[in-house]
Amino acid sequence: MPRTKVLAASDLVQDQATRVVVDDVPIALVLDSNGEIHAIGDTCSHGQISLSEGFVEGDTLECWAHGSAFSLATGVPQNLPAYEPVPVYVVEIEDGDVYIDPSVTKEIEQ
Repeated sequence: MPRTKVLAASDLVQDQATRVVVDDVPIALVLDSNGEIHAIGDTCSHGQISLSEGFVEGDTLECWAHGSAFSLATGVPQNLPAYEPVPVYVVEIEDGDVYIDPSVTKEIEQ
């Protein structure tokens, strides 16, 4: 599956999640306070809740429904009730645009 242009990096608002869907894969994009763009699975592993509707807190994205916060870097939940990680996708920036290939996830050591 080829990488897909999802939006312009300038469309992202710092410390807010933006939902995109690439090849039927929902992804939450976050521009953190350090200027880094993260892409994690948009569906909470605890329930079928969109994480992009949640809250960015430092380096985590918190599910608005049950409060589990997922690491933007690893996708690993930082607290219960979620205990399964969400996928983290490789983000590429080219000419100011954000590209993602939903078939390519980061290898994360837990």
